Amino acid sequence: MMQNTSVVIIGGGPAGLSAALTLSDEKIPVTVFEADPVYLGGISRTVRHGDYLTDIGGHRFFSKSRDIEDFWSRILGDDLLERPRSSRILYRGNLFSYPLRAFEVLRKIGYGESFLCIASYVKSHFIPVRPAKTFEDWVVNRFGKRLFQIFFKTYTEKVWGIPCDRISADWAAQRINSLSLGVAILNALTPWRTRSRRVKTLVESFRYPRKGPGMMWESCAKKLMTAGGNVVMGSPVDRLVWDKNTSQWTIEGTNSHGARFKHQARHVISTMPLCDLIPALDPPASEIALAAAKGLRYRDFITISVVVPDLGKDDDGTGGGIFQENWLYIHDPAVKVGRIQNYRSWSPEMVPAVSPGQPERTFLGVEYFCFKGDGLWESPDHELIALAKKELLATGILKKPEHFLEAFVNRQEKAYPVYDETYKDHVWSIRDEIAARYPGLHVSGRNGMHKYNNQDHAMMTGILTAKNIIAGQNLWDIWRVNQDAEYLESPGGKGGLIDPPVET
Repeated sequence: MMQNTSVVIIGGGPAGLSAALTLSDEKIPVTVFEADPVYLGGISRTVRHGDYLTDIGGHRFFSKSRDIEDFWSRILGDDLLERPRSSRILYRGNLFSYPLRAFEVLRKIGYGESFLCIASYVKSHFIPVRPAKTFEDWVVNRFGKRLFQIFFKTYTEKVWGIPCDRISADWAAQRINSLSLGVAILNALTPWRTRSRRVKTLVESFRYPRKGPGMMWESCAKKLMTAGGNVVMGSPVDRLVWDKNTSQWTIEGTNSHGARFKHQARHVISTMPLCDLIPALDPPASEIALAAAKGLRYRDFITISVVVPDLGKDDDGTGGGIFQENWLYIHDPAVKVGRIQNYRSWSPEMVPAVSPGQPERTFLGVEYFCFKGDGLWESPDHELIALAKKELLATGILKKPEHFLEAFVNRQEKAYPVYDETYKDHVWSIRDEIAARYPGLHVSGRNGMHKYNNQDHAMMTGILTAKNIIAGQNLWDIWRVNQDAEYLESPGGKGGLIDPPVET
């Protein structure tokens, strides 16, 4: 049966659902097609293992945009907890605060190494790499070669699976923007001054849904449907047909019952990966665009969720036990694990209550970065669980094998768009193709734009795309979100999205 609606959104993640609710607020009919049969939120979902809750990747709810903060408050209100931000680096058996605290680093690595780090930083300050094309160039310019090798190289290459000198500087500029050794020192000496600047990397607290990030997007979908919108689960889209005679899109896919569906719309907002969108277009995309889409790479992600005792002290009554940070970055090249989360530190309600008199438990996320099809991705669940157990013991997070109580495996495809040497040219080719040949087709979100956005920036791209549709013209350039820090994040006199930069 052919249906008709004004806007179809592909993907029920932060960008898609934010766009949908924005359109619905203006009484514009909207339908969201989500491929997953169970979960909303994309990578920002909450996976349930009985009463244990897993956050895939870890999601802090903090933004410099008041509009985004107000959006979250509108959806969840009192269900948003205020949580302390706490993350550390595990390196050579020592824990280092992250963002780096200059004096702690210098104290823990020793006087000799400290002198070499400072000398390396001074050298990079006066003789920087220009232009900084790679991640390595960018970080060395900010921290010096020595600190780059200690605190950035190993972890970053675990994340991406490629050398740091083959990763674009764009990724560093987005993920650790406004931070340098100088800023770290200034933060240590004058924390009130640095906090007033609200450098996102240095925020000390954030909000978090008490039942994990998926709670936000499940509640958002409920509000959307109450307002008359539609969310269709288990319905991946695999074909988009443009009819220039009617100026309509026909969106096709297969639902959870195996039946084909068709839906018509004047506008389509796609948050599906560009590598999947471009081959699905009809009329077919050009060979240049198809090659560009095929050339885009993604990093996949495995989380082993592990139930452990929440040990405040070791068995002999001394200190230790399970760490209390939100997560630890694991820089040791001897283990494959890249990061370990403590879900109880995100929200106590991520872990079920125990019976009176029983020991408390917590829930850890042991995270591995991989490429789909490689040895790690293809490993059976029991081997991945055994690896997580072995490495929790090797890192000292767990003291005894019997503390490893139960575990679950979560796989996430296309978790991170790769910023390699060619990605930017590929994205530009696709952008040009869509603008020239496919009216009414809009891309938003992390994978929809192949842009490593934070959750709030992904939301901004969805909201501003919806505003462009409502206005009937492209008043906002969504490609500048998270690229030009002042654009869309400066107060604009009201603490919200700044006025669109167009002439009237």
